[in-house]
Amino acid sequence: MTRLSKLFTEFFESEKAGGVILIICTVFSLWLSNSSIGDGYIAFWNTHIGSHSITHWINDGLMAIFFLLIGLELEREIYIGELSEIKNALLPVIAALGGVLVPAGIYLLFNYGSAAQSGAGIPMATDIAFAIGILSLLGKRVPASLKIFLTALAVIDDLCAIIVIAVFYTTSISFFYLGIAIGIFVAMLIMNRLKIRNLIPYLLGGVAMWYCMLHSGIHATIAGVLTAFAIPFGSGNKKSTSYILQHWLHKPVAFIILPLFALANTCIAFGSDWTSGLFSDSGIGIYAGLVAGKPIGILLFSAVAVATGICALPGELKWRHMAGAGLLAGIGFTMSIFVTLLAFTDPHLIDLSKISIIFASLTAGILGLAWLKIVLRD
Repeated sequence: MTRLSKLFTEFFESEKAGGVILIICTVFSLWLSNSSIGDGYIAFWNTHIGSHSITHWINDGLMAIFFLLIGLELEREIYIGELSEIKNALLPVIAALGGVLVPAGIYLLFNYGSAAQSGAGIPMATDIAFAIGILSLLGKRVPASLKIFLTALAVIDDLCAIIVIAVFYTTSISFFYLGIAIGIFVAMLIMNRLKIRNLIPYLLGGVAMWYCMLHSGIHATIAGVLTAFAIPFGSGNKKSTSYILQHWLHKPVAFIILPLFALANTCIAFGSDWTSGLFSDSGIGIYAGLVAGKPIGILLFSAVAVATGICALPGELKWRHMAGAGLLAGIGFTMSIFVTLLAFTDPHLIDLSKISIIFASLTAGILGLAWLKIVLRD
């Protein structure tokens, strides 16, 4: 059986608990938004602190820390984890590629040429916390290789989403601030090469790079990922700089940052026409992309890769497990909502898209859990 490293187990456990908390926060936020105090609750998240609302500070500020953790986990996977050997890395990479392209293609089938076309990135990403949280409900019956595959798949999915955000959701660029941000990143890489292990200079550099990214026109959360790859990895043991930071970030991200994101971004008042949004071209594109496009893309690309000998399924992993992972990958929630906020400016379209994401993620989670319950009985 594949052995899980202590840090991976810690990551999995924190995401498992975080997934449960995200569900509670989402239900609570939706309930409050549609209660007698709904207007006040929604107004609270739109309250401005300085030049930005509370929601904006969470989405552009705190979420950079979430992306920092994603970057650290991706770095670990590349150096010593599932992605460290090309043969092992190819399966989740190719599967993730299918899970990105097919949902985006399905969305465009319904929305190409329309005002909602820019939402093609919405059904592309997987919510790690929710997906692993659902998988954890199955307990010890889940093969270790399935946990690793789904985690690697979700991390690569998020990386693809980050690239999409940087390339397609950047409207205008200030080359002055961008140049400074790049200069800071290069300086951090030089510190890495000089074997400076103290975290403080990297964290200060990360904050400065975030500020410059915020004013450059490129989404500020990209600074989190860049900071992660500048931080020294070393041997990856408990004393390494990367390990120390990743270990420290697990709980704040799982129990503070992501719950705040869920509360701030699901304060949606269901209007009388909310059901029509589910059946709009945009709503259908999101729903079909996440619920059908994700498993189809993941299974199709994986099957072609295995059939052509590019890669092979790990010993414990079966095609029925892959189908379950594909369904769980349809839980888009956090990243899908994040992309929605970048893709659209119309508040009504944003709210209807969020509702479609919630219903699609709920469907994908239920289907994935039910399927894996059946196949893991053996």
